[in-house]
Amino acid sequence: MPELKRLHADHAPAVLAFELANRAYFAASVPDRGDEFFARFADRYHALLAEQEAGICAFYLLVAADGSVLGRFNLVDIEDRAAHLGYRVAQHVTGRGVATASVRELCRLAAARHGLRTLRAAAARRNAASRKVLTKAGFVPVGPAEPADLGGEPGTWYQRDLVLQPSGAPLPGAGRGPATAI
Repeated sequence: MPELKRLHADHAPAVLAFELANRAYFAASVPDRGDEFFARFADRYHALLAEQEAGICAFYLLVAADGSVLGRFNLVDIEDRAAHLGYRVAQHVTGRGVATASVRELCRLAAARHGLRTLRAAAARRNAASRKVLTKAGFVPVGPAEPADLGGEPGTWYQRDLVLQPSGAPLPGAGRGPATAI
């Protein structure tokens, strides 16, 4: 069973393999990271770990039993109990609910582990799969995303308000309208 794990230095080879194996697939729906990303991967990876250590971001991987990466799920720009959500999943696991289940789990972790109350995510108009994942995971459209927000493409901002029960789990339906935090 795949597991959502916090990014660690030991994950670097599996993350690079994931990015390389899915590069063309990702480029069909989001702007390509470019050759420079891969040429400087080790430096960028260490910078991500430093950002995570500083509490600016929290990076998670969906890891298969064999140690391969099936997806990346990120909380970035953590500030004032809010963050931006970003994610990508391997082509061979799309259409199986993997992204939706992992985004839901990350919402739970964002509230319980990171104390966040609001998540925002932008999805390009041409990325119907991402818009569907966000909607199924309880995000609602809140306005247009400027092309600068999405690597030059127009899109929509989505938001989910995270509400905690005393147990720390999000309330059912959280993100589907106004709610009061407990």
